[in-house]
Amino acid sequence: MTEQTPSELCYMTIDEVATRYRSTVATVRYWRHTGYGPRGKKVGTRVLYPMSEIERFDREIADHTAESTAV
Repeated sequence: MTEQTPSELCYMTIDEVATRYRSTVATVRYWRHTGYGPRGKKVGTRVLYPMSEIERFDREIADHTAESTAV
C-alpha cells in the first residue's frame, strides 16, 4: 500500500471549490460537465475534489496566464 500525501487526504466540497475560484456552484458543475476545472470524485451521492486536483488546476491556470501574458 502506498502512503498518501497530505494533499491527497484532503477533499473540498463543491461549495468550497466555488468559493475558492470566486464562482458559483453552478459554474463548478458546468466545469465538471465539460471536463474543465479540477476533477471531482464521486463519493456516494457527493462529488468531492481532492486537494491534489485543486493544486493541478491552479498550476494549469497559472501556466495559461503566463502564456497569455508572454504573447
